[in-house]
Amino acid sequence: MNDFHDLSLVLRSRFPIITVDSQEEARLLALFERACGQEQWPLYRWSVADGLCRCAGAPADPAQEGPETRELETTLRIVDRALSVGVYLLFDAQAFLQSPANLRLVKQIALAYDKRPRTLVFVGHRVELPEELRRLSARFELSLPDLAQLKQILREEADAWNRGPQLDRLRGEPEAAQQLLQQLLGCSAEDARRRIRHAIRDDGMLNRDDVRRLLLARQELLGGGALNLELDAGSFGEVAGLDNLKRWLERRGPVFRDSTSKLDAPRGVLLLGVQGSGKSMACKAIAGAWGLPLLRLDFGALYSKWIGETERNLREAFRSAESLAPCVLWLDEIEKGLGPEGEDQGVGRRVLGALLTWMSERKARVFLAATANDISALPPELLRKGRFDEIFFVDLPDAATRETIFRIHLQRRGIDPARLDLPPLAVAAEGFSGAEIEQAVVGATYEAAAQQQPLSNTMLRDELARTRPLSVVMAERIAELRDWAASRTVPA
Repeated sequence: MNDFHDLSLVLRSRFPIITVDSQEEARLLALFERACGQEQWPLYRWSVADGLCRCAGAPADPAQEGPETRELETTLRIVDRALSVGVYLLFDAQAFLQSPANLRLVKQIALAYDKRPRTLVFVGHRVELPEELRRLSARFELSLPDLAQLKQILREEADAWNRGPQLDRLRGEPEAAQQLLQQLLGCSAEDARRRIRHAIRDDGMLNRDDVRRLLLARQELLGGGALNLELDAGSFGEVAGLDNLKRWLERRGPVFRDSTSKLDAPRGVLLLGVQGSGKSMACKAIAGAWGLPLLRLDFGALYSKWIGETERNLREAFRSAESLAPCVLWLDEIEKGLGPEGEDQGVGRRVLGALLTWMSERKARVFLAATANDISALPPELLRKGRFDEIFFVDLPDAATRETIFRIHLQRRGIDPARLDLPPLAVAAEGFSGAEIEQAVVGATYEAAAQQQPLSNTMLRDELARTRPLSVVMAERIAELRDWAASRTVPA
């Protein structure tokens, strides 16, 4: 993006008011000085700390500068009387628009633009103008650095470290450095430079600890609302089976991470299936496999008894997710979040509407990973093609997958799977979900500890025999779900 071209275009479009959400004041000021210098327009800046000051190209006028103009109303009256063209940068001035006098002066200056072209630029954090001023305004946004620019910042900081007095040159893991840059997408150039410098100067190397520290710092920015950052994303090595899903994700991961790719970025998947079959673990593994932060939307924290607060919480969660893009947004058991029992159905419909609108219109690279157990509870608007790239059905594991699940959970508990005969156990666990097999392993390890004996096939078979899997307890509902998914979804 060419910031200079875009700013020049906005200025020449003759909007009387411009809003800029930015904390990069030095960069913004330099950009305005260049644009105004090209058009030969005087440029001034104002803040409550310094009052009105002239910038490059503005004529000197002691009556219009200095501490006497720290009050915004005083400055606006000076601007209102000015006869010549001028651009006025007003830093953190939006809070003072609550004053009726200030609001009227701004409107007066804007409405007289055709006779006396004076442009008011409101700069600050989340600048929101009163309704009556919005139609007179345009918004300008400073571009954020892309991956190539972040790599250049990293090279500059690495060169600065290597030229320093320390003896050791910068060391690091290429994969960790790449993940660090991915997590910095969405940060301003100044913020990215500070965080890269902090990572380098901490110990003279870039590794996974720096990535984790950056994720923790970004988690604090979420503010403890309905959006949570999951630090343990996992990997597909911990997920048995799901070969079709893994292949689908392997082909789309590089495209999603590459913001310069000409291919359409994947938007999300819905994993439908039997409870305990590994849907949530698969969603977490997507982020781990792609090296992206995993955000989980907590529907319990989303809903509020106050009218309109639930929708506001959802919009705020989406804004936070977009600020951390590229990332994976995990909606676990989405059917419960969109229509919780006992809730006002009007709220649920408004939440659904907000979600569908965001899914259709979002530009940021936020990959949506949703899970569902009860397809009948999902609204048809959510299931139509285009909302999700694909709907995968996660069925109960087959014999080979069950054997892999036993191996994973035994290894996780420090037990060598080679000591056990796994194929007969996989046959005995027919109809068991992955979660139920894990609990059978847990129960058998307790039995082995109580008997002070090594874990054996007999202990595991006995634990399986004592369990009534969900496929037996809820056989009718699971059969109905399988029948529905057979012709409507893709097997995971």
